[in-house]
Amino acid sequence: MALPLAPLVPVALKYGGVALAAWWLARRAGPARIDQRAEDALDEMPEGLATARTPDREQINATGRFRRRITLAGSERGFEIDAGFMARLRARRV
Repeated sequence: MALPLAPLVPVALKYGGVALAAWWLARRAGPARIDQRAEDALDEMPEGLATARTPDREQINATGRFRRRITLAGSERGFEIDAGFMARLRARRV
């Protein structure tokens, strides 16, 4: 009895396309510029979400940080996720 492989073809094409796109983007990515001042600011940011509005400027600043350590069951090895962002929203009347 033959295996029905026809239903697997669309799935293989979809995942193959995603893998090909990821490979192409990884090949095209150049070296990134790292700003040490921004890295230090992200490291000093407290965990959680915060917004601030400055009275002298017409802008709102937002910061957020999510930091977790994940270990696999029965093992001391794991990894740490540290995601942080800084955003600025500025709207002016012209």
